[in-house]
This record gives sequence, structure tokens and C-alpha cells, in this order.
Amino acid sequence: MRWGCYLPRASWYSGLGRTSQPPEAIQRHRRNLAEWFIRLPREERQFGPTFALDTVHVDPVIRESTPDELLLPSAGLAQEHQPPSAGLPALALSQLFDPDACGRRVQTVVLYGTVGTGKSTLVRKMVLDWCYGRLPAFELLIPFSCEDLSSLGPTPTSLCQLVAQRYTPLKEVLPLMTTAGSRLLFVLHGLERLNLDFRLAGTGLCSDPEEPGAPAAIMVNLLRKYMLPEASILVTTRPSAIGRIPSKYVGRYGEICGFSDTNLQKLYFQLRLNQPDCGDGAGGAGVSATPAQRDNLVQMLSRNLEGHHQIAAACFLPSYCWLVCATLHFLHAPTPAGQTLTSIYTSFLRLNFSGETLESTDPSNLSLMAYAARTMGKLAYQGVSSRKTYFSEEDVRGCLEASIKTEEEFQLLHVFRRDALRFFLAPCVEPGHLGTFVFTVPAMQEYLAALYIVLGLHKTTLQRVGKEVTEVVGRVGEDVSLVLGIVAKLLPLRILPVLFNLLKVVPRVFGRMVDKSREAVAQAMVLEMFREEDYYNDDVLDQMGASILGVEGPRRHPDEPPEDEVFELFPIFMGGLLSAHNRAVLAQLGCPIKNLDALENAQAIKKKLGKLGRQVLPPSELLDHLFFHYEFQNQRFSAEVLSSLRQLNLAGVRMTPLKCTVVAAVLGSGRHALDEVNLASCQLDPAGLRTLMPVFLRARKLGLQLNSLGPEACRDLRDLLLHDQCQITTLRLSNNPLTAAGVSLLMEGLVGNTSLTHLSLLHTGLGDEGLELLAAQLDRNQQLQELNVAYNGAGDTAALALAKAAWEHPSLELLHLYFNELSSEGRQVLRDLGGTAEGKARVVASLTEGTAVSEYWSVILSEVQRNLNSWDPARVRRHLELLLRDLEDSRGATLNPWRKAQLLRVEGEFRALLEQLKGPGS
Repeated sequence: MRWGCYLPRASWYSGLGRTSQPPEAIQRHRRNLAEWFIRLPREERQFGPTFALDTVHVDPVIRESTPDELLLPSAGLAQEHQPPSAGLPALALSQLFDPDACGRRVQTVVLYGTVGTGKSTLVRKMVLDWCYGRLPAFELLIPFSCEDLSSLGPTPTSLCQLVAQRYTPLKEVLPLMTTAGSRLLFVLHGLERLNLDFRLAGTGLCSDPEEPGAPAAIMVNLLRKYMLPEASILVTTRPSAIGRIPSKYVGRYGEICGFSDTNLQKLYFQLRLNQPDCGDGAGGAGVSATPAQRDNLVQMLSRNLEGHHQIAAACFLPSYCWLVCATLHFLHAPTPAGQTLTSIYTSFLRLNFSGETLESTDPSNLSLMAYAARTMGKLAYQGVSSRKTYFSEEDVRGCLEASIKTEEEFQLLHVFRRDALRFFLAPCVEPGHLGTFVFTVPAMQEYLAALYIVLGLHKTTLQRVGKEVTEVVGRVGEDVSLVLGIVAKLLPLRILPVLFNLLKVVPRVFGRMVDKSREAVAQAMVLEMFREEDYYNDDVLDQMGASILGVEGPRRHPDEPPEDEVFELFPIFMGGLLSAHNRAVLAQLGCPIKNLDALENAQAIKKKLGKLGRQVLPPSELLDHLFFHYEFQNQRFSAEVLSSLRQLNLAGVRMTPLKCTVVAAVLGSGRHALDEVNLASCQLDPAGLRTLMPVFLRARKLGLQLNSLGPEACRDLRDLLLHDQCQITTLRLSNNPLTAAGVSLLMEGLVGNTSLTHLSLLHTGLGDEGLELLAAQLDRNQQLQELNVAYNGAGDTAALALAKAAWEHPSLELLHLYFNELSSEGRQVLRDLGGTAEGKARVVASLTEGTAVSEYWSVILSEVQRNLNSWDPARVRRHLELLLRDLEDSRGATLNPWRKAQLLRVEGEFRALLEQLKGPGS
């Protein structure tokens, strides 16, 4: 990257006797700067061990602007949110210090942008570029944080002292700063933190870098070009502070416009999401995403951006591109221990608002995030309460301008609108809603609404009055009580004791009002969590993925009636914000939640959850309930609320690694047993089994049907069965391709297990080899009572061997062999031998037992009906025809009218099933 070719290449190092190489002091300065600026926040390190700013940085669009544009009066909300007009051309970073249109040298550049446009990242990247020799136009770069300078206050210091204190290696070359000319670059980041006064009466002239003065005065003289007049200066600031530097001292203005080009967004996502994962997730059970899976995520996201959906408008701000990547990483990559969705959003706000005050000249020093929570949180909560996500300009103004009474408050609002409003609200681009505003990403509305509640900002008029009365009475209560007590002893007035007691009652009354308010909030939160209208939605994690990656298939027509808005994340964020980690981060943002308030809110929520949480929930809603507890990060709270949970039914929920982590974290440490854990058709893999192992150890019945589990999963199931805490009595593994290799591992587990009594291996691809393995080793387990190996493609020999082993087993009571490849003769042999095995295991291979209907015919029918959609239709039809032939033969062989009627009834049921398979829709 080259920063302009108008400068002479003659080196100012000649003063030190060196002509081409910078002095050692400069080299040490480069190394120290690189070491400082290359350090990334913890939130960035989650993207992988090879993640570095050099490899993933995408330069935002910088549009040159003019002083006339900056002086335009404030426009309405709609105009403020319009993308930058196509006036002057965009600037590349290498062009910032190029001569202007009139050919004049540009020595001072001011870059401005709203919160989230990437000012800090841009400065970090520029400093690193200089450290690595990619900015040859500048021999020395000295960055200053205006936040750091403002912390010094009016304490006198000199420019040389400021440089030497912060960059010790530069002490040796300080005298050369005056001869460096334009090859010396000062970077002043975050000018809005400094109160600059360019009036001569306020800041006197000073040209000596060694003359002590206030830091703000030194910066004023640098910008005036009175001190080091040849030096180049780059300033970054929020829009509201642009006017602090008179335009005559600025050579070029540049507006950081973020990623106004969709191709920049795609490039950002491609670089971020293709980083290798850090490793395994919590507990070491995570599996890193493959390159193909990462490419698929990027492609789906790119298609959604190309469709001009709302996400493209959100990703105009690079910060929201980061949030999208962090959310996708959370949903699809191994989850670091303790990371939650709420913590991602809280960290996202910390990255953008940490230490940010609304207005440095305001004596209240109000946190920018606190102001946003009060205004944007109110708008967000009103939307959640009225179930809407689209807001008119009147709605927005109503929340922003409410209770503004003074000129100072109006000025703070003006600053917020210019600097941060675009961060939270974006113009809606969906057909039918043009001209309205939405929160930049849907989940941000629910997060801010939850923050508004947990911060105690939502108060009724009665509550506000009650609080004031309580405080007044509390302040004067002790003094008045003392006086009344003395008067009551001197004058026997009956009214005085009454007044005395009233003073004690008032705080209690309003204290109860506050408690009732907390209970009302908890009630609203719990009702939102358990809305019956949402029972058949996807779980919230799948909803978040769909909102980012788009929904495959036809979209709803704009003329169709709108669906009811869903706010299932709102109660989840409320729980997450009450966790200790998020409260600590919010305190850094100026939004503290007191420990006592958090405790009382948690108790109110627990009380309501205890009442409504006992109802049986659909699988997706049950996962949402568990996700709430995962976000709360309070094991004691979760253990008490979930103590009544006896059945974990998540059948049909796509159990991603994250969802497995959620379930294991919430339920893995519980003490009471789970009567049943049903994870049928959940797309589980061996890694998911390992993550869920603590939950399985609490289960008595475990259903893992229809999960495509292969032989490798049987290794984990074997370890589960051999665990000394295993209490599983029923294990259902039907419709998984376990094969004979898998069953050999299962038998190792059965040998050492003492709890399992019912095992289903229905349709698991065992074949003859698998049944023969079972027959050979069945006697090594002494507790098994029922074994189902139906529909496994086994022939007569293997089936007969297993049946003989079952008859010899001391505890086995029932063996299922139907739908195997048994000949008529084989079935007859099994019936004959079964008739002589009185008091031993029953072998079910057909619908009939001699000339009677088998008492297990309904079991066979229900199994076929339950698995009809997953089994091979042609093979099922063939087996049904064989069973029907057995029924016809038995009906023809009996003269008993009662038996004939039973056979006809069963035959009718199976013929109807056969006709269903032969139908056009089968």
C-alpha cells in the first residue's frame, strides 16, 4: 500500500548518520507498536488460532465530503438513514493524503463515521501496516488515543513528554521531530473524547514541542499547524464532533461509509468464516466444521445478501458483519465453555460502546450505552409489548423525545441521533413496509427490550411516584418518628401513634408495589416463553440461523396476511442478562444491574417458572426452555426449576453440536433420574452422543431411533453401557445403520451392564452375521428381557440360532424376528419349536401362532405404521403380503368361528396398510 507519491524520498534519518535504514529506535518503536496493536480482544480470538487482522481486514468505503455538506441542517430520520450520495468519488486509503482537487498539499485528514462503521479497526490496520513497512510515505507514525489524553485533564505536559511517556524508544529521536516534515504522521483517534478550544482566548499559541501545556492545548496547536507545521495528521471522530476543528485547518474530510458495497460484505464473511476453528468445544466433544461446511455457510449467506434482504441493510455497518459472523460461529462451530448468545450480544456492545460517553462536554458524563438502553430499549420494549417490529418515524421520535425538557437534554439527543441512531435502527427494505424503520437485526430488538426491563427502566406512573414518596419518607422517617415519640409521651394524643405507624407502613406498601411489578414482569416473560401460538415453530436457534442464512424455498407473497411476530428470544435474553458475566460487562458500559435486583428478579422468575414450567411442552419449545437456563448460567436456579422434569422429549429437533452442549450443560449436572430421554430423528452423530453422555447417565429409557448412527457410534454406546452410573433399562436404536460391526461393540457393553432389560435393534442392518453374533454372546448377559431384531434381512439359519439362544436365556421373555428374510418353512420351524418351549422366551416371527392370531399382532402393526415413511416401500409390501398369506392359511386351517373373526379383523387392518402403500401418494 502506498500513501502518496508527492513526497521527496530523501530520508530524514541523515541527521543520525544513516541514509537508508531507520535508526534502531524507530525499529524498536515499530516492534512495540505492532506488539500492542496486534493484540485482539477475546471476542476476536474465538474465530480461530490463525485469525489475525492482517488476514481478514476489509477496508470500508470512504467517501470524500466537503465542509458545505457538514454544515447542512439536521434532516429527518428518513434522510439521516439514507446511504451516502454519489458526490465526490470514494477514497482509497492510499489516497487520503494525495493533493486535493486544486493541487494543494493535504496535511490534515479528518475521517468521521457513526458508531460501528469501523473507525477503530481502520486505525489499528493502518498502524500495523506502518509497522510492517507498508506505508513508505511516512518514516515515523505516532498514534494518540484521545481517550487517553482526556484522562490527563489539564495537567501540564509537553508534546515531547507525551511521546516519550508512551513510546520510550522514541526518546532518542525526539529532537528530529521538528525536521521530519510531512513524513511524520500523528494519528489522533476518537477526537470526540477531547474538548478542544480553538479560540486564542481559550488556547494560546505555542510552537515549542517541549513547552508544557494541557494535552488539549497541545493538540489544538498541532491542528492549527502552529506546532510542527509540516507534520501530517490523521483524525478520526464521530460526526457530532466534526465541528470542534475549524474547517480552515482541515485539508480533507472523509466519511467512513462502512460496507455500502455488497461485495465488501461477502468478502468480509468469506475471510472470517473460513478461519480454522480453535478446536473442540466444551468438554472436548466438539467437532470443527469442515471446509465444505464453511463454504456452504458462506454461499447461503451470499445468496441472502444478493436477495437485497434486510440483512444486507444491517451489514452496511462492519460491526454488524462481525455480529453475523459471531452468531454463525456460535451456531455452527464448537462452543467455547461459558459462551452464550446473550454474552455475544453483550460483548458486541462492549466492543462498540466500551468507555464511550454521549458527550464529553456534558458534566453528567452519561454513558452512550446507558442512553441507548433508555431510549432504544423503550422503543424495543414497546414493540415487543405490541408485537410489532416495524416502527414509523413518529414511533421513533416519541421514544427519543419523551421527557426532554431542557436545552442540555436536547443537545444530548442531537448527539445521539448523529452518532449512534443508525447503529440501532435501519430503514426497512421489505416490500409493503418502505418508509418504516426496523432494528438493525431482529434479535437486537429483543435484547434491548430485555435490557430495558432488567435495568428497571420500565416503570408505571404509580411506581415512579411511589419510589419518590418512599425515598422522602425514608429520609425523614427516623427524625419524625423520634419527635412523635417524645410528643406522645408528653401529650396523650391518640392520633400520634397512628401517624407514627403510618410512617412505618408507607415504605412497606411501596416496597410491595415494587415486588408486584417484578412479579408482573416475570409473569409476562414466562407467558412469552410458553405461548401456545409458538408451539409448532422451530426452536430459537434454528430461527436465528434462518434469519441470517435465509429460508430456502418460496417466500411469502407481500400481499398475504402477515404472520404474528414471534419474540421467543426476549425472555431468553432476560435470563441471560441476569447472569454474573453479562452483568459485569454491562457495568463496564455504564448499565449496572445491582446484585440484589438480579436476585429478586431471579426469584420472581423462578416462582412463575415453577408454576408454568411443569406442563408438557412440544420438543422445540422444550429446547427453548432449556436454552433459557443455558443463557442464565445458574446451575442452582436451573436445578430447582427443572427438578420436576421427568421426560426429555426432543424428538425431531435437529441436534446440532451447540444444542447438544446446551442440553448437556443444563441437565448433565442434575441429580434426579429422567424416566425417558427421546432423541429420535435428531440427526445425532457420535460427537453429539459424547456431549450428551452426562444426560444419558440420568436416563432410564433412551430413544435414539432414526439418527443414522453407524458402527462408530456403538463405541460410545458401549462406553455408556459399561459406565458404573448407567441406569438405562430400555435402549431403542431402531432405524440406524449399526451393522454387524456395531453390534459386536454393543455386545461388549451388554456383557458388563447390569441395568438394561429392553433393547431394540429393529432395522439396523445386522444381517445374518449380526444375528449370529448375538446368538453366540447372548448368554453372557443375564438381565435382558426383550430383544427386537426385526427387519434386519436375516435368513432362516441365523434367525433359528438366535431363537435357540433366546430359549436358553435365563431372563429373556420376548424376541422379535418378523420382517426378516424367513421362508415359510423357517417360520413354521420357529412356530413348532416355540410351541414346545413352554415357560421360555416368546419368539414373534409372524402374525399367527398356529391357527390363532398372535397376541403381538398390534405391536407389529404399530411398528410398521410408525416407520412407514423411513422404510423401503417395496420391501415392506413384500413382507406384508407374506404376513397376509400366513393369515389366510391360518384362517383356512381353523373351524373356530371366533378365531376366524379375529383373523379377518387383523387381515383387514394389514390389507388397509398394504393398500395405503400401493396408493398414488405412497
